[in-house]
Amino acid sequence: MTRDPSLLRNRDFVLLWSGQVVSTLGSMATSVIYPLLILALTDSPTAAGIAGALRFVPYLILSLPVGALIDRWDRKRVMVICDLGRALAVGSIPAAMAVDALSLAHIYFVCFVEGSLFVFFNIAEVAALPRVVPRAQLPEATAYNEAAFGVANIVGPSTGTILYQAFGRAVPFIADALSYLVSMASLLAMKTRFQADSVVAKRDLGVEIAEGLRWLWSKPLIRFMAFLTGGMNLANAATPLILIVLAKELGAGDAEIGLIFSIAGMGAIFGSLIGGRIQRRFTFGQVIVATMWLDALTFILYIAMPGYIWLGVLAALSSLVGPIYNVVQFSYRVALIPDSLQGRVNSTFRLVAFGFMPLGAALSGIVIEHFGVRSTVLAFAACLFMLAILTSLNRSVREAPALG
Repeated sequence: MTRDPSLLRNRDFVLLWSGQVVSTLGSMATSVIYPLLILALTDSPTAAGIAGALRFVPYLILSLPVGALIDRWDRKRVMVICDLGRALAVGSIPAAMAVDALSLAHIYFVCFVEGSLFVFFNIAEVAALPRVVPRAQLPEATAYNEAAFGVANIVGPSTGTILYQAFGRAVPFIADALSYLVSMASLLAMKTRFQADSVVAKRDLGVEIAEGLRWLWSKPLIRFMAFLTGGMNLANAATPLILIVLAKELGAGDAEIGLIFSIAGMGAIFGSLIGGRIQRRFTFGQVIVATMWLDALTFILYIAMPGYIWLGVLAALSSLVGPIYNVVQFSYRVALIPDSLQGRVNSTFRLVAFGFMPLGAALSGIVIEHFGVRSTVLAFAACLFMLAILTSLNRSVREAPALG
């Protein structure tokens, strides 16, 4: 059997991957700045939580129709337009600051627009990846992506807080807008077609959406994984605000908070580096069950950390789990979906998987403001332990066959 060449020799994958490294770095630079800016303007964790929720709400509204449309439309063109739109949306924040016209409503609007365009971009990217790399290299490609996210998690938050403190509140948003333009340029340089020549015939949108729903619902394992990922993301969406409030209670300033998120990113890089090896050595069920228990156990320990540096160390351990889980479940799922259904099935999966994120982001702010951050940690940890138990008992997960 002929072995596929290294992914690093795949020109179009390198272009796609490098563009996303820069774009993700820009996004991570502002991910910490949004809540810091809102807390500085309002001193309200609830207001910061709402901003986080608005970035995820579009998945609830748009996922299903977008999935069907992505299977109709030119996926590359969609991604290019989304990058341009996100650059303009994020760039409007420093423009408003320059004329002293920035408001909380404006920030909320940008969060929603950026989140909406991310839905289109993300579903198109996931659908296109099997066209860019061979099926056998999907786990490796996913690991590269997770490594990029890990690097962005290390460099981005610290870079964002340094730019925020040293050069002004507008600068991280300018950098983020420029990063989207870099991603757009990398897409335009690619030659690979992002879908097969035989595109889906244009029919009633509801019929096409239903096909994706039926396919996913007919696969017990993929169906369970969608809800499991959604439950994990409920806690993941709450984590940034929890870490910020805990760190402030432990005496950390803005720069130290950026350092905490950077330390956490080191764990994500290590997880991405070993994710592919773990995927080859252990069964799907073994990895998924183990990562669920590790996620729950590390999350509950947030309330016991004696200092903000230790908070970063624990966050790094917690962040190690996510890339391993993602490498295994993503590559397994995408390899099973027919190309003509990639957009619709992945949009259905992501509707469930990401649909819980606005709830988690909003709840974190509300519960912190009314009951305290430690009670918030206990509540979300209880959800993770329940998910770990359900996963351990699920036969479809434990007995998932190996893919040839």
